[in-house]
Amino acid sequence: MQTELTLLGTGNALVTKCYNTCFALKSLSGCFLTDAGGGNGILAQLEKAAISLPQVRWLFVTHGHTDHILGVIWLIRLAASLSLRGKHPGLTIFCHDECEEKLRSFCRMTLTPKLLAALDDTVRFLPVQDGTSFTAGDFSCTAFDIHSNKMKQFGYRAQLPDGKILVCLGDEPFNPLCRPYAQGADWLLSEAFCLHAEKDLFNPYEKHHSTAKDAARTASLLQTKNLILYHTQDNNLPLRKTLYTQEAKQEFNGPVYVPDDLETIPL
Repeated sequence: MQTELTLLGTGNALVTKCYNTCFALKSLSGCFLTDAGGGNGILAQLEKAAISLPQVRWLFVTHGHTDHILGVIWLIRLAASLSLRGKHPGLTIFCHDECEEKLRSFCRMTLTPKLLAALDDTVRFLPVQDGTSFTAGDFSCTAFDIHSNKMKQFGYRAQLPDGKILVCLGDEPFNPLCRPYAQGADWLLSEAFCLHAEKDLFNPYEKHHSTAKDAARTASLLQTKNLILYHTQDNNLPLRKTLYTQEAKQEFNGPVYVPDDLETIPL
């Protein structure tokens, strides 16, 4: 099976016409999710993508903003419930210490004692620090601190089964301190909060975000082979793919992907 990337959601925090940014890496070993959006919409997105909960074995949480972490509570709840009935092989959550603290607090406040008992048993946390290596099924990964100035956030560099490299930069502008992890990726996933042409409308720099043009310039600097843009606006979904691609092509000569929700990209 060729490794596939399915974008379960592509929008930023306040979108209403698509789901918040989260995605699934799929291989023979199972499904490795990154983030889960802002609510139980993650369950609908998984269902639409034909990904069953028992397939979801590993989850990386980049940071604790609502549009990335709240959907994780629903995954924990269902994974715990299924595992207690022998219908889930277990879920491993990779995240930094602040995310783990938030998730444990949410669970204590919202889950039943029976489901809480699954924590550290069939639902396990594996804390990551800058430079931590970990394995998620067929993917050999290294977590890295993106040096956010808003909230502690991590990305990762993953080696795919065929040796290609995929890098997730999180949802903030690239920091040069991360260059050793991001340089020369075959696939670079970068936020593009809005078009550069719409920067005066959406104020990306005030929110510490990038435009499509900025992300493409970074991809060129890092000698990336393929660029995937996400965490975008939803103000013009019918033309989003065309407009973001056209703008990115001004700065980056390689293939540019601006996926819709539930779109799958063979890697």
